[in-house]
Amino acid sequence: MSETRNKGAVVKTAHQDLHSEQGALRGEHPGRSRNPVIKVADLAWLEFEKPDLDRAEVFARDFGFQVAARTERELWLRGTFAGSPCMVIRQGRTSRFIGPVFRASEQADLERLARATGTDVRDADVPGGGKTVGLLDPSGFPVRVVHCGEQLPELPEQQPLLLNFGTDHRRTNATQRPPREPSRIQRLGHVVLETRVFGRALDWYLDTLGMIVSDFLFLDGQRDRGPTMAFIRCDQGSVPADHHTLAMHLGPGTGYVHSAYQVTDLDAIAVGGEYLKERGYKRSWGIGRHIQGSQLFDYWRDPDHFMLEHFADGDLFSCDVEPGWAPMSTSGLAQWGPPATRDFLGASPSPQRVRDVVQALRGDNEMDPARLFGLLKAANS
Repeated sequence: MSETRNKGAVVKTAHQDLHSEQGALRGEHPGRSRNPVIKVADLAWLEFEKPDLDRAEVFARDFGFQVAARTERELWLRGTFAGSPCMVIRQGRTSRFIGPVFRASEQADLERLARATGTDVRDADVPGGGKTVGLLDPSGFPVRVVHCGEQLPELPEQQPLLLNFGTDHRRTNATQRPPREPSRIQRLGHVVLETRVFGRALDWYLDTLGMIVSDFLFLDGQRDRGPTMAFIRCDQGSVPADHHTLAMHLGPGTGYVHSAYQVTDLDAIAVGGEYLKERGYKRSWGIGRHIQGSQLFDYWRDPDHFMLEHFADGDLFSCDVEPGWAPMSTSGLAQWGPPATRDFLGASPSPQRVRDVVQALRGDNEMDPARLFGLLKAANS
């Protein structure tokens, strides 16, 4: 057990200093619901619309996806692991993110969720069939929960390189020559969203989908107002789950920030990055290693300016690890790597960003001048 001092009193927590410098103070958000409706098992896939599916497929293959199914109106992308697809891109007039789709452990969870939310269980439009419940989160994102009828089969893997460590020589009379090829995506890892109603959205995901918080971030000098970012994982009990399947942060806008896809190892990240660079794609930030989640990372922009991440070697937590608490700062994003870019931080001014700020400060949400100033300070710290 670790100790946290709160106004002279020592509060025992179960934080154990595993993943940030401090645990919760007395009375702070517990990071989980007492009685959630269901507990989702994982992200299933993400849904997008784009006007040019051919261009989307070219980038997808260069980034390391494989095509699970393709029609005139839909492109289903997958990784090498068995299970569900990673992403569906549907034909649309503009490029936009629709929302996340989570996987239910069993079909009975869909019935329970539908009863609790006043919705219906419907057929899922996924290769292989299945059932789904459609919801709307407090930010306005369509959120679906699915139980798929069939799993996609496993595909050949990109094998990790055999490495020598100190006096542990596993590779002799052989050279390292990783082929210059796309990083082979294994699976969808997480999605990051921005919201003006962070507190309401956080509680909704915990209460409705049974997710639990791994780490909270707060603004400097404003911890008493509560967190402004949460890294949220699926509750798989004693089975360790990704440090975060969903991350959300308070901001002046409402929308997609990035999504992350697991690859084999650091060499797969680096060689895949060289492959993307040679084909003219824009790196947003990387390569480095995060603090919250510990992932090796590399961020890229697709032709429609959506940000996608290659990652490897992320943290896995079981349900008994309680939330860590840390101040929000740009320097706190990585243990090592190049400085975070303005592109990654979304700090480059644009007419849309100005409109978002004005609208947020006028609207009924959790943004106010103090919060906005705190976010700007964090981005420059």
